[in-house]
Amino acid sequence: MTKNEVNTQRYIFILGVLAVLGVFLYALRSVLLPFVVGMLAAYFFDPVVQKLANKRMSRNAATLAVISGVLLIVLPLLVLLCGAIFSQVADFAAKVPNYVTSFVQRVTPLLQDLHERFPDFSFGNVEDMVRRNISEAFKLVGKLLSGVIANGFEFINVMSLLVISPVVAFYLLRDWPKITENIMELIPRKNKQSVTDGISAVNKIISGYLRGQVMVCLFLGTFYSCGLMLVGLDLGLLVGFLAGVISFIPYVGSISGFAMAMALVITQYGTAVKIAEVVAVFAIGQFIEGNFLTPKLVGENIGLHPVWVMFALLAGGVLLGLLGMIIAVPVAAIIGVLLSYLIKHYKQSKIYLEK
Repeated sequence: MTKNEVNTQRYIFILGVLAVLGVFLYALRSVLLPFVVGMLAAYFFDPVVQKLANKRMSRNAATLAVISGVLLIVLPLLVLLCGAIFSQVADFAAKVPNYVTSFVQRVTPLLQDLHERFPDFSFGNVEDMVRRNISEAFKLVGKLLSGVIANGFEFINVMSLLVISPVVAFYLLRDWPKITENIMELIPRKNKQSVTDGISAVNKIISGYLRGQVMVCLFLGTFYSCGLMLVGLDLGLLVGFLAGVISFIPYVGSISGFAMAMALVITQYGTAVKIAEVVAVFAIGQFIEGNFLTPKLVGENIGLHPVWVMFALLAGGVLLGLLGMIIAVPVAAIIGVLLSYLIKHYKQSKIYLEK
């Protein structure tokens, strides 16, 4: 068998494995979420466990200490956060009629001015239109919530995240060195060095992005929430939290959070001072992120262009929902390394060098 035939068989085998893996992920996407979250948690905290294990602590004890510490910190914070958000949402819902009236009072003069300039354009009854649209919006939200609750798989996934993910993370963290060693033993010896280099490159990208981006999102969520609450914005905690969480998608989190905050501040206050305060909160947040957080925590040379990250996240969300968005960055990193490898070999091939 010639060398070209061997390479062809190798590429066919790799493509076949990737195709089977893709079908597997798509077919079981409704139940894989807690396992993927557990795997990511294990990957995220493995350096901490390794440091503890190096200090004459057993791997089991180090893993148990890390998982217990994370749960003791995260669960109470989640309970407090959810309680505060539900309280703000209930308070906001009670004030909606007043906000509608205030919004109509502010918008009506502008519409009247437009009507005077364009007499043929009629706006109808503004207040009835606004109230009707808000009512329809609440009905739509209610239907969405009912659909989520009625969907058993989604409910199971939410519960599984709290029950299964920590268990998966514990066992993977405990056995992480053995798992990586077993995987490395499966690599053909002839290609071991190149594959090891590729894995190292992917690991550098993923660890640099994921670990850094989590810290950035936590900081921005805390900063925006505190800032908007100090401004006195109803739903400030929720809007700030969402803006921080969505910040893992470049530019989308800050833009969407700013848009929601501006809509709320115009509806609730409508004064130039309050609007300026909201603008200042997001401007300061973006300045800190762009000049300090992202360069220090994520790094500027991780090899993932923001446009590529946005495309990967949106494509993953369309194909596999939340699961797809979680695995989008690792998959994007792997594809990027593979493309670099292919481009490198292409530039060394006769097709490129031949004149």
